This record gives sequence, C-alpha cells and structure tokens, in this order.
Amino acid sequence: MQQVTDTRVVSSLPLPSPVELSSELPRTEKQVEFVARARREIHNIIHRKDARLMAVVGPCSIHDLKAGREYGEKLQGLAEELSDRILILMRVYFEKPRTTTGWKGLIMDPYLNGTYDIPSGLRLAREFLGEMLDLGMPTATELLDPITPQYIADSLCWAAIGARTVESQTHRQMASGLSMPVGFKNSTAGDCDVAVNAIVAATKEQTFLGITHEGLASAVTTSGNPDCQIILRGGRGGPNYSAEYVADAVVTAEKASVKPSLMIDCSHGNSSKDPERQPLVLEDVLKQVADGNDHIHSVMIESNLNAGNQKVPADLDELEYGVSITDGCLGWAATEKALRDTHAVLACRGGE
Repeated sequence: MQQVTDTRVVSSLPLPSPVELSSELPRTEKQVEFVARARREIHNIIHRKDARLMAVVGPCSIHDLKAGREYGEKLQGLAEELSDRILILMRVYFEKPRTTTGWKGLIMDPYLNGTYDIPSGLRLAREFLGEMLDLGMPTATELLDPITPQYIADSLCWAAIGARTVESQTHRQMASGLSMPVGFKNSTAGDCDVAVNAIVAATKEQTFLGITHEGLASAVTTSGNPDCQIILRGGRGGPNYSAEYVADAVVTAEKASVKPSLMIDCSHGNSSKDPERQPLVLEDVLKQVADGNDHIHSVMIESNLNAGNQKVPADLDELEYGVSITDGCLGWAATEKALRDTHAVLACRGGE
C-alpha cells in the first residue's frame, strides 16, 4: 500500500512527559511561593492596586547560561534596590520566532549547532528558571510553542504573546488557561486592534486541543485569564509609544470593554531596531507617566551584559561573551542608568 502519511518527516524524537521533567527538576516550596507572590504583585499593578511600574528587562534571548546567570545576579541586586517604585522582571526568553529562518532559541537548539536537542533544551530551560527564582528574580518569557508551557509554566511569573502569533487562535486559547499574567503585542504591522481582540478571546472560557502533564492529547477547557496587557512595540509604520498612540490604544481597548493596561516595549519598532535608542523611548514614556497617564503600567527593555549583537560564528569558541545573538541589546551600564533614572522619575507616582 502506498504511504500517504509522514512522507516528509525525517525523524520524530519522543520527549519526556511534562510530569517526568518536572519530577526530575522539581520546584521547591520556596520557589513556588516566590512565583505566586510575584504573580500577585503583577496582578496588582495591572489592576492599579499597586502604583509601581513593572519593567521586563534582560537579554533578547538566553543562549549562554553562564552569561545569563551573571546578568541575573546584576539585575537582582538593582531590582532589590529599586523595588519601592519598580517591579523588575528578567527577560528569560528561550523561544525565538523567525520571520524566515534562523536560530530558534535555547529550547529548540541549545547547543547552537543545528542538532535540535529539544529534550536537553527543555531541561536547561527549566534548570535556568529555577536558578533565577532562587536568586529572587521574577521571570518573564515569550511563549511560542503551545506545548512548552506544560514544561515550564510553574516557573514563570509573566508571559508574552509575540507580534507574529498575536493573531493566532491557538495562542489566544493557550493564554486563556495560563496561570500567570500575559501581555499581547501589537502585530508586526503595528496594528493594536489584534492585541485587543486577543485579550477579548483570552479572557473568555475556551476549549481546545492540548496535552496533559502525562503527555497525552487532551481537550482542555479554561476559565479565561483576567490579567492581560497590551504591549505597544511599534511596527512597519514606525514607533507607537508616543502619547497619541497610547491614547488610541486606550480608546480601542475601552471600545472592546477591555480594561487598558499598557506595556511599552522600548525595543523593536519603537527603537527603530537601534538598541541605543531605548533610553530615549523610555524617557518619553516616563514623561507621559509623570504627566498623569495611569494606563501605562509596564515597560520592556532588551539588555545584556554587553551592547549590540553578533552572528553565531562557525567556531562557537569565537562567540563574544555577554553579547546577544539575536536582537541588539543595550549594555549593562546604560541599562542600570536607565532604570535608576526611571526610579527617580517615579517619585511622582509613589511606591507600594
């Protein structure tokens, strides 16, 4: 009989079930309590019960665990110092959406060599998240593959749905069942309506295909996620962080009966893909906050130990330490200054 299935599948490697990996790398009671507390704090910021600004700060992607640990240690010290006015979360991004091709992130290709050792990638991601929680650093990531949350969701304090997937029904349904707050980016074209539509869907009960903790296919029914944010990240038409775009986003949300909680992504289209412009974007956003805008609850900054980015060399020993291999990032010194400046401006808003 002629074969009509899997004619283009080269291999299919079974993964450990989520419960197997979680049992191998369990979360401690202290880690679980920390995640729950961080999520409550984010909930309170989104719902205006906490006057602090949330800042998601860190590498565009994690590719070098040693450099990631060093960054996390630096960020934690600063986060503790500034915690009366800013709740700082670390960007711990393991999955990278690609417009065409390229490195897909630590989970998909942990060794940067095209071997796609996903079981190892999942283990490394879960281990690293545990290390950040032990540091006392709230974690934030973008969830790209709908199966990934079963392996790492218990270690996440906040998650994003990206500009390429915000229109995806699969991701909106997934977000409706996530146990942490979720931000939805405007589309790559700059359309904010799709983020609002995504929030409308994510706040509602949904039923969809998923997997159980044992790795079995299942029909998942959710109650909806009430902790959602709109992320303005700019688009093909240019930046959208200025006051008029923020006002438009608020109106769009309110027309859809969505309570507007806005995050401004200082990178991507808002910085015209120039990482050194991020502090200028942040400065404008903070002026809006100082002028009384109470819909801007969060910001995002792409930052690393060292500024810029690099291509992955054929010889991995030639990788520059602490430099992004995806989007360009702001260096640590400039990041620290930007956050300290933010803290100073936020005196107008008060603390907890």
